[in-house]
Amino acid sequence: MRVQRADELRRSEESASEPLENFISIKSYPFIVKEMKNKKQLSREAKAEPESYYFELQASWGLTKHMGGLDATRELIEACHIDKDSYVLDVGCGVGITACYMAKEYGCKVVAVDLSKMMVERSNERAKRKNVEDKVEFKIGDAQDLPFKDGVFDAVICESVVAFPKDKQKVISEYARVTKPGGYVGMNEVTWVEIPPPELVEYMSRALGQAEFLNPDGWTDLLKDAGLTGIVARVYKTSALRQWASEVRQMNPRDYLGAWSKLFSLCFKSPAVRKWIKEISVPPRSVFRIFKYFGYGLYVGKLCLLFFNATMAQQNS
Repeated sequence: MRVQRADELRRSEESASEPLENFISIKSYPFIVKEMKNKKQLSREAKAEPESYYFELQASWGLTKHMGGLDATRELIEACHIDKDSYVLDVGCGVGITACYMAKEYGCKVVAVDLSKMMVERSNERAKRKNVEDKVEFKIGDAQDLPFKDGVFDAVICESVVAFPKDKQKVISEYARVTKPGGYVGMNEVTWVEIPPPELVEYMSRALGQAEFLNPDGWTDLLKDAGLTGIVARVYKTSALRQWASEVRQMNPRDYLGAWSKLFSLCFKSPAVRKWIKEISVPPRSVFRIFKYFGYGLYVGKLCLLFFNATMAQQNS
């Protein structure tokens, strides 16, 4: 099974990020996190952490983001072999940017799910603005318990989604379950490319909705353990400037300026948003070197017919 290097697979003139040519295997990283959590268990029990308002802010803001922006989205779509004849599931669709983009630019039929009712409402609004209501369906759905029959979709994709559920393997197994034999599961996830300081891990989790990021081995193992084959992993480093530029390119100026206007308004009107901002207002020093430690990865696997048949036989026995 080959893990392809990013510099072999992305054209440099299209890239908004710097390919990571060599990454250190840091498979021991989860044990570091576990040790850090154990050390702080008593203090956490004594003083419960404030609830993260990350998702509420994203929905109200009307802007959801992922690493690599539109360039990464295009690359993920192409790696999953999506075309006009594809039936695609977009999990954790946020405000519908990628789902609407696929429908408009690739002409495929898309079903998109998100846990948030507000996100689904924003997505439907976007579909109307983009004139793709006939090609996109948005509904409330949980990545850990997808409301679809087995073997329905030609491709299942997600962007910055699997980092959030605690049971990541269950999520990927659900993706595989609803994928047709010969179909693809693809994800774009924030990836640790160097072992991060424990205080940075804790801060990022607290600031970003209790997210837990993995290293390249961790993400690819999830796909392998779900029975996917032909795994391709493309890992990229980036920078604050490149990430900001990719976000600007992903949205038209009107939507982007409108989102920032909403954010400033929410800072004044929403106690929840103010509480979240206060919660993350004192970061560790290592946050200023954050792009030394993480980038993002595109991870794609194919569902083989043999594994699909074995799974069906097990369920029917």
